[in-house]
Amino acid sequence: MTANVSSRWARVRPLCTTLVAFWCCTVAAQPLPATATAPAPAAAGTPVAAASAATPAATPAATHDCTADGGPAGRPSIGLVLSGGGARGYAHLGVLKVLEENRIPVDCIAGTSMGAVVGGLYASGMAADDMQKRLSEVNLADIAFDVTDRADLPQTSREDERLYINGLTLGFGKSGVKAPVGLVQGNRLQALLADWTASVPTNQPFDRLPIPYRAVATDLQTGQMVVLDHGSLPLAIRASMAMPGLFAPAEINGRALVDGGLVSNLPVDTARQMGANVVIAVDIGSQLRPLDALASPADVMQQMVGILIRQNVSAQRRQITANDVLLTPELGSLGFTDFQNARQAISAGEAAATAALPRLKRYALPPDEYAAYRSAHAQPLPPPVRITRIEIKTSGGVPKRVVSDALHVKPGDLYDPQSVSQDLLGLTTGGNFESVTQQVVSHGNDNVLEINAREKYWGPNFLLFGLGMSSSSTDEGGFRLHVGYRRPWLTESGLEFRADTTIGSDLQSARVELRQPLPMAYGVYVAPYAEYQRRYANLYDNTGDVKVTQYLMQTARAGLDLGLPIARLGDFRIGLGYVTGHGSPTYNLPFDDGNSQALLWPSFTSRALTARARLVIDQLDDPMFPRKGYFTELRVERSLVSRNGGSAQEFDDGINDAPYTEIYGKAMIAQQFGRHSVSATIEGGKSIGGTNLINAFNFTLGGFQHLSAYAADQLNGNELAYGQITYMNQLMTFNASPVKALSVGASAEVGNVWSSGQQIGGGALKQSYTFFTSLSTAFGPVYIGVALAPGGRRNFYLQLGRTY
Repeated sequence: MTANVSSRWARVRPLCTTLVAFWCCTVAAQPLPATATAPAPAAAGTPVAAASAATPAATPAATHDCTADGGPAGRPSIGLVLSGGGARGYAHLGVLKVLEENRIPVDCIAGTSMGAVVGGLYASGMAADDMQKRLSEVNLADIAFDVTDRADLPQTSREDERLYINGLTLGFGKSGVKAPVGLVQGNRLQALLADWTASVPTNQPFDRLPIPYRAVATDLQTGQMVVLDHGSLPLAIRASMAMPGLFAPAEINGRALVDGGLVSNLPVDTARQMGANVVIAVDIGSQLRPLDALASPADVMQQMVGILIRQNVSAQRRQITANDVLLTPELGSLGFTDFQNARQAISAGEAAATAALPRLKRYALPPDEYAAYRSAHAQPLPPPVRITRIEIKTSGGVPKRVVSDALHVKPGDLYDPQSVSQDLLGLTTGGNFESVTQQVVSHGNDNVLEINAREKYWGPNFLLFGLGMSSSSTDEGGFRLHVGYRRPWLTESGLEFRADTTIGSDLQSARVELRQPLPMAYGVYVAPYAEYQRRYANLYDNTGDVKVTQYLMQTARAGLDLGLPIARLGDFRIGLGYVTGHGSPTYNLPFDDGNSQALLWPSFTSRALTARARLVIDQLDDPMFPRKGYFTELRVERSLVSRNGGSAQEFDDGINDAPYTEIYGKAMIAQQFGRHSVSATIEGGKSIGGTNLINAFNFTLGGFQHLSAYAADQLNGNELAYGQITYMNQLMTFNASPVKALSVGASAEVGNVWSSGQQIGGGALKQSYTFFTSLSTAFGPVYIGVALAPGGRRNFYLQLGRTY
């Protein structure tokens, strides 16, 4: 039941407490509507104002949905109430197992947040052991927080993740700058729930489930309680656990619904309203912390969340009578994000229920009667449904054909919810939609598959941001700020505009591209582009220690590429481009050639028409902390026509305008062994044929994890050879903290860069041995390390993100 902490989930986890605290404070500050001066009974499916913590809610009138089904005549109906609490909710599984083992029936269920998840699955007829087995086979943290394996993302998203690894995506339109109201859309969770509850029709009252069920949510606009009693079971569960700010609200009947924990985290009154004569309530809420444990503003905010939730829980607990049973599992410091400690929570639930058996057993059924009860409440096999029609609803500029093309199901096919969910997940991971949901609505023999695809409402324009900073003992340090712009679906044919800019201490660049899909299979596209780059190249003497000059290199390129996505593995592009380059030294050293003073490093210009091909295969699990997967890049550029001008001839008499070919390749593989991982990298490049001044000094080495004992880009040239092997040990992970994971590692590197003609920094392969500590943080990866090389060379590093 353990789960590895995904690096992608770890990026959003530290925000949970802050977002919830902010929302709770905001809602708590809002007055109740004028008509809701006192708590009102919760009419099924209607909003209800949150009950005041100071005044116990009146016992609502029963609607008699909770009836004693099975057992002796006159048996009291038993309602199970499950509270919210994130990963602490695994304790509910332990309670259910003890109830089943001791033949204690459950006639209705009311749940909030994680309690709604466990309660909803149990109400659908899933036994506790089956639920535990299924949950143990998935990483619930990754699913709940929409963590998609990086290998399943389209290559454009993986490339953006490399550049904007610390980034935040914002949108803007006519109404100004917008941000997603939730960092997580909940698509994977809803798809999983749909698969596991495939036998449940989507358009029926929850009273018709094997066990009658209610989920409690909160209306985001009014702050009122909403009791969900019909419709789509997966959507109701998703709404009840939509932690505001972290999860996007679930839209049901025109209302934006979020987590019900603030208004009724232990919905005893809801179970009473269903008709429960006896309530078994399981409270998994965290206890308030002592004052001496509040050591930071984040601690105070978390305490405020606890106070607000405990107030409504206290009001509900006061409704517990002598005939009821209240269970409070001892979960200690287990946090609501500690999904990897599920076994601990289940054991705590079992222990709490076992301790209460003297009170619970009075409601137990004889073995034969309980067997009949379980048989009547088992999860039925999903009836075969043949789809007669498919209705697709979309919003925004994405055409319906994008959805229809992704679906493999056709009218006349048998409905397979798992297959449809897989198709729809491909749409959301592709980046076009905020969410895509499905349901089958039956009217007699007419079974309509309804697909509702919601485009990202914070568009249609998107901004991306990234930042990298570094400091070392061998150079002045540097930074790079990345800003990207994306405008998809400019036309119904899928035209997209992309722009990327970088502003840094050693590099300034800009690139714009139009990407137009072609009307053919396999995702082929054309991409006209233009780009400009301005960077500095430092040249050292043969020892590699004395910087003799620095070149300012400026390159402009325009061209047209033909691209082909290689499934979800990578991308291949080939095209023509016209490129100009200019290099000029920012400072120079004169020398005496025997006749007169001359400049050692002249300026030069170059122009060329080139053909270029690039293949990228990227299946790494993380671009900065790869623990498994592989990566390959192969790039070939050939000049068709080239001209070298300016004072280039003074640079070297061997310069010519003959065609040149530049070849570059890189391969990396990483393998994980528990908390240990090993990766290996090889990299090489070479310019052959004529003089390539366009990409002069283009191959570089130096900088952290790129021959680390040397300064960033200290070695420049037109020939490159490099190899690396790295070991990492993930020592620990952290919950609800700006720091998510702590690792230590070591790497051995070998390589060099050579320049033809001028043997700048030439010589044998250079070595470097690095020992580092890496922190995965909410602001990006942080590296602290020291690199050593033969001859006493050393370099100390502090780096945030990637700067090379």
